[in-house]
Amino acid sequence: MTIRLSNSPGSLYAPFIFKKAEALIAKPNFVAAMASIQLAGCGLAGKKSLPCFDGLRCLRPAFGVSSSLGASGAILDRRCFKGLVIKAATVVAPKYTSIKPLGERVLVKIKISEEKSTGGILLPTAAQTKPQGGEVVAVGEGKTIGKKKVDISVKTGAKVVYSKYAGTELEFGGANHIILKEDDIVGILETDDAKDIQPLNDRVLIKVSLAEEKTSGGLLLTEAAKEKPSTGTVIAVGPGPYDEEGNRKPLTIDAGSTVLYSKYAGSEFRGADGSDYIVLRASDVIAILS
Repeated sequence: MTIRLSNSPGSLYAPFIFKKAEALIAKPNFVAAMASIQLAGCGLAGKKSLPCFDGLRCLRPAFGVSSSLGASGAILDRRCFKGLVIKAATVVAPKYTSIKPLGERVLVKIKISEEKSTGGILLPTAAQTKPQGGEVVAVGEGKTIGKKKVDISVKTGAKVVYSKYAGTELEFGGANHIILKEDDIVGILETDDAKDIQPLNDRVLIKVSLAEEKTSGGLLLTEAAKEKPSTGTVIAVGPGPYDEEGNRKPLTIDAGSTVLYSKYAGSEFRGADGSDYIVLRASDVIAILS
């Protein structure tokens, strides 16, 4: 969308420029709704700018207003849009000494990021993988299904892995924590090897098949050309979901089965031996291969 103003003194239109920009920024889809805002010939003298932020770092100004009367005028820099999103954990004030999750929620102390690669090379902060696991430090009272009260299936002290984008992160007691629902916990992992994940509820752990090295015609495939497989061997299965009366309903998938699963489902992990694993819901398994 392009907005052009007539050749009038810029001082009359300056309030309009920034009010219009603020109104657009307030819309949830403003990034996709416009490619740029260009105000031509408004005759603004001098240069004004508004900063944008990447996290808590100030980036280049979002608006640059030319001192000339040329066609460039004032241009909204699209590269600063990503800086409008600030990702940070909620800080719990030091006066609070405990957190008690409610219902079916669990409080997990997040595992510290690995600062070195497997080869012992120090990793810069930007290259460190965000952990998807930690230790359970508190649990809620559970939930009620039908007339039956069901407790949280994970206990305090358990080491768990969880879905990548789940929960609410907190900074509490000098450490990072996350509050999430029990259903967002993928499984229990007491070691550092993904092959040992114990799936929870209706989830299954699958060792992903190796990608094909050659085409059907015998041509060798490069790493970039190899298609990501959607098949694998079931390593472990969860105890199953709850039925309407609060009783466990066992899964119909057995460990050792070779299965086909939905392409974009589940949470992926890398084992200690370099093998790929995926944990997904049983409903995402679409066929058994034999």
